Amino acid sequence: MLTPGNVSDVKAAPALLERAGPMRYLLGDKGYDADLLRHLAREAGATPVIPGRRNRKRAIRYDEQRYRSRHLIENAFCRLKDFRRVHTRYDKLAANFLSTLALATAVAFWL
Repeated sequence: MLTPGNVSDVKAAPALLERAGPMRYLLGDKGYDADLLRHLAREAGATPVIPGRRNRKRAIRYDEQRYRSRHLIENAFCRLKDFRRVHTRYDKLAANFLSTLALATAVAFWL
């Protein structure tokens, strides 16, 4: 059953982890700091690289060098969102949106 309203990313992450292929690391920002998500990542064979929130009682250790490289992924999404059609998602069908995203990726990173 679908719940009305927006779902936070950390609640949607387990479903995405099930569909993701094999991975060595799972990178995320402090918004993904959840023990369940860390547990699911370890079960999938991935090492979570997610810093803990400030209000955590027990500090979380993570690979700071690998976390710093996360900005490359953020930059790629930011560059794709420069295309208004991608940013606002005009396409209603997922197939059409994927095609638009593929074109935007080709223009942004290849040309």
